[in-house]
Amino acid sequence: MPGIIFKDPEILGGEPVFRGTRVPFKILIEYLEGGVTLDQFLEQYPSVSRELAIAAIEEARLSLVSQLK
Repeated sequence: MPGIIFKDPEILGGEPVFRGTRVPFKILIEYLEGGVTLDQFLEQYPSVSRELAIAAIEEARLSLVSQLK
């Protein structure tokens, strides 16, 4: 499902966000790096569904892997 992470210069100055929200994707990464669970993140940001968060992580992973090849 492409386009889960979205950039628009008119939304948070172009910060990558979850499509349909104003929640920056980097917040999820920072939470996970800090040991916070996905469930805890979702409680703090109810506009992001579990499916959206997982799809965004997968999209980021695929993007990274494609850059390594």
